[in-house]
Amino acid sequence: MDENAGRMARGEWYLDDEELQQRRRACWLQLDDFNTARADDDATRARVIGALLGSVGDGTSVMPRFQCSYGSNISLGRDVFVNSNAFFMDDAPITIGAYARIGPGAHLMTALHPVEDHQRRREGWERCAPITIGENVWVGASVTVGPGVSIGRNSVIGAGSVVLDDVPDHVVAAGSPATIRRTTMIEDGPA
Repeated sequence: MDENAGRMARGEWYLDDEELQQRRRACWLQLDDFNTARADDDATRARVIGALLGSVGDGTSVMPRFQCSYGSNISLGRDVFVNSNAFFMDDAPITIGAYARIGPGAHLMTALHPVEDHQRRREGWERCAPITIGENVWVGASVTVGPGVSIGRNSVIGAGSVVLDDVPDHVVAAGSPATIRRTTMIEDGPA
């Protein structure tokens, strides 16, 4: 692992380099196989996603067209469903709990860029922060989840929302930026 890959793994500021670019290209080649498999070729999609991602629980389904940066930083619990056109920028770990549902066009974005220091931004510095989505969470269509965000179990994120702050267990959050709208009636989902 080179210096920048190590910095990225530790959540420190790093520069994109040839090793990271090669790792992304290797991921994208596997995604080409996943995304171009015939509609009835579930075996190829399962094989590719199982080899590409860090972990995949039993009963989990990922629909094409799926995109991610590295794949190895993604962990999906059992019976997770990821709908079409999702993009997981997994520079940092992305962990999704059992029974979670990720809507079509959802974007989980772990990368951060320098806001105050325009010179470092111009030079290409970035860092990343992990995303955690709890058990039985429903993330609606076209939701964007920002770096470092945790979404608590049994919560629902409304379609089109931009989630920039942590969301506790058992709530409905929506908007841009997402805010808590109400609590859910039932505190625990399926076992």
